[in-house]
Amino acid sequence: MNKVGVIGAGAWGTALACAMQRAGNEVLLQAYEPEVAEAINRSHANPIYLPNTNLNPNIRATSDLIDIIGSDVILMVAPAQHVRATCKALRPIWKKGTPLLICAKGIELDSGLIMSEVVGEELPDVEIGILSGPTFAIEVANALPSACTLAMKEMDRAMIMAKVVGSSRFRIYASDDIVGAQIGGAVKNVLAIASGMASGKGFGDNARAALITRGISELTRLGVAKGAKPETLMGLSGMGDLTLTCNSMQSRNFSLGVALGHGEKLEDILKVRKAVTEGVFTARSVCKLAASLHVDMPICKAVNRILNEGADINEVVDDLLARPFREEI
Repeated sequence: MNKVGVIGAGAWGTALACAMQRAGNEVLLQAYEPEVAEAINRSHANPIYLPNTNLNPNIRATSDLIDIIGSDVILMVAPAQHVRATCKALRPIWKKGTPLLICAKGIELDSGLIMSEVVGEELPDVEIGILSGPTFAIEVANALPSACTLAMKEMDRAMIMAKVVGSSRFRIYASDDIVGAQIGGAVKNVLAIASGMASGKGFGDNARAALITRGISELTRLGVAKGAKPETLMGLSGMGDLTLTCNSMQSRNFSLGVALGHGEKLEDILKVRKAVTEGVFTARSVCKLAASLHVDMPICKAVNRILNEGADINEVVDDLLARPFREEI
């Protein structure tokens, strides 16, 4: 049995704790709020972030980051914009040789760095893996069949780690494309907001299908420019995650887009949400990264204009639809 530590007791961190426990591991889940850790230990539930879900009593929780350091493997499930600060806190206490699996999906706002680059700056000697795929937290927590990509620098290490975290209900597919596994997970959040806006505006299924398909094209262009393998972006952590997130109200990003399409204000939507909607932050950082790599991403730019530049949603849609016809590539 391996000791697995999970940093971040939001919905996804809690669901991953469930998956790790079912895989036969001893699991310790770290929560930033002491009351969340207390609820998990006392009532075996996380009513704030994953309500109406019973947790296995063998999943223990703590609010102290240092308690995680004794783990054989650690999963980083802090929100993407908090990963650097979490790594800074871990640096003086990190146990050499402990692999860190990054489960946060996003691109850092100020730097435009993907999560492996952020971790590499703060914990330069750590062995990094990326765990990403089309997974809604509630379904993973309830042991519904799911699958993920686990990418590490060396394929044999990815295969070894897959046996630690995977199970029959949480299937793991190994990869050595760390960059590709991250680009898909980050960009799909922005595209899901666009898909939600299309639904909220009542544009129909044809428009959403076209948007998702052109979104895959944007995602792939950025990934390849960053050094990813195109086939990774057609897999679970790319097209798979995008397809899931762009088509369901379970997605925080899609549902936010729907609300925007209905005419609600962004600040009003976020005001009542406890969980982080990563695409709101990632829209700006994706555009920053795309500009640095000279990659054209019109859908992501459109979302960023609406979210962060105060652009009118109807005008932005009209601008997108008025783009010149071009060859499909």
